[in-house]
Amino acid sequence: MTAELRALNARFIHNFITNDVPSHDAILHKDFICITPTGARVGRADYLKAWATGFDAERILYFDYRDELIHVFGSTALLRSTNKSIRMVDGVESTGMTMYTDAYVHENGAWKCIQAQITPVAPANYPPDETIVKKYVRGKAQP
Repeated sequence: MTAELRALNARFIHNFITNDVPSHDAILHKDFICITPTGARVGRADYLKAWATGFDAERILYFDYRDELIHVFGSTALLRSTNKSIRMVDGVESTGMTMYTDAYVHENGAWKCIQAQITPVAPANYPPDETIVKKYVRGKAQP
């Protein structure tokens, strides 16, 4: 079960890097909601619309996910991980991390993400590089 959820997390990130809306749509629950770092609630339709252009390799120079933690509680799972990104903002590189918690429910034989919540991480709480699961440079997966 954990391996299946780990693969879903990898797919979730890959979908972001490739702006793959159909693949991402397939792993979202019909009642999906995203809670942004500012506390805004974004419904499924608006979330998928933004997903189509959310990653830009000219703007997001580096991206990884790390410190992946998965806990299963019957037909519910919490998948937590942290993203590090280096972004170009107004010609200046900016490094930051966000932690996300994705809640999955197991229905009709499949795990579906019903909620994603993203939280900024203070530098004192950055997980170390040793916990990197996968990284991308300018949208290209690194070995």
